[in-house]
Amino acid sequence: MSSEAYQPPTGGASYGSGATGNATAVEGPSMRYICSDCANKFSIKKNDPIRCTECGGRVLYKERTKRMVQFEAR
Repeated sequence: MSSEAYQPPTGGASYGSGATGNATAVEGPSMRYICSDCANKFSIKKNDPIRCTECGGRVLYKERTKRMVQFEAR
């Protein structure tokens, strides 16, 4: 598989649906984060400040993926 053929996913549940008129496709992808201070779950976009929307904390954890991740060990 060449690197030119690879197309990364562009946002949560909308990829693969072919929808082009939704807000996530226009504004860009957002990532889900969890605040380390208040455990609030929220999304931020590329140009948003790295701060919790609830308490203003700056230590954030990326939310774990729901896909199964499996590695082959030798």
